[in-house]
Amino acid sequence: MSILSDNKNKGPKGLRTLLKKGIVAAPGVFNGISAELAERSGARALYLSGSGVAGAMGLPDLSVTTLDELAEKVREITAVTTLPLIVDVDTGFGEVLNVMRTVRLMEQSGAAAMHMEDQVLPKKCGHLPGKMVIPQEEMVLKIKAAVKARKDSDFMIIARTDARAVEGLDSAIARAKVYLKAGADAIFSEALENESEFRKFAKEVKAPLLANMTEFGKSPLLSSKELESIGYRMVIFPLTAFRASLLTMESVYKELAAAGTQRSIMGKLMTRKKFYEVIGYDEYEKDDAAIFSSKK
Repeated sequence: MSILSDNKNKGPKGLRTLLKKGIVAAPGVFNGISAELAERSGARALYLSGSGVAGAMGLPDLSVTTLDELAEKVREITAVTTLPLIVDVDTGFGEVLNVMRTVRLMEQSGAAAMHMEDQVLPKKCGHLPGKMVIPQEEMVLKIKAAVKARKDSDFMIIARTDARAVEGLDSAIARAKVYLKAGADAIFSEALENESEFRKFAKEVKAPLLANMTEFGKSPLLSSKELESIGYRMVIFPLTAFRASLLTMESVYKELAAAGTQRSIMGKLMTRKKFYEVIGYDEYEKDDAAIFSSKK
């Protein structure tokens, strides 16, 4: 991508436009080059997982990362892609005032949307046991604060509820309805356990819905088309590429340690030429040359 390119599809308005055209499938990215690869591979939107941010730092998804660390990663990704980015802000990094700052920083960093969950700190991965949720009234205050804080009305506030695993499906549905009344633009129903639950949630909650198709979790791996037919408008694949890259890196490091050379795995490596294509090396040089020529 050229550093002087026109990013017409990025940001809040870009995501809203996509939602009018059908379900938005957003693969998870975890740094700039993964975002570039996703865009080149045909993605129309991107997703940044809190677990991915922590995991890439070698940390667990237990609220140990900071807002500034997340914002820096958002800026890194939005600087090199033309696609709208949905961002996981965990529990909002604190209470009402903290949530307001989180919204403003996400907007300033180039995010198109953020989702915030109703878990108790320290939060846990949505598909692990031992979660707790805050009182419904506290989440309502956070949502209202988020809505008030945004400057762009197109910036989406997605309310995530983890109540299914803690209080049951009916409670999750009831919370979702209350969160919508508080001003949430969409609902993320975490850790539903079968297709029937997805169908019931979509039937009961009349709003744009986001589904999480993470691997090795509680939810069945439904396709984008299946989810769209049920009534969902967004689907995320938070760590699919990240997990694949980890497995590949592990095998490469083992080969280097064992053989002391990369000769046997050269066919598995991206070439220098392809790598330069992905990062737009030639485009940077063209832009540099064009600017230099304009000075004459």
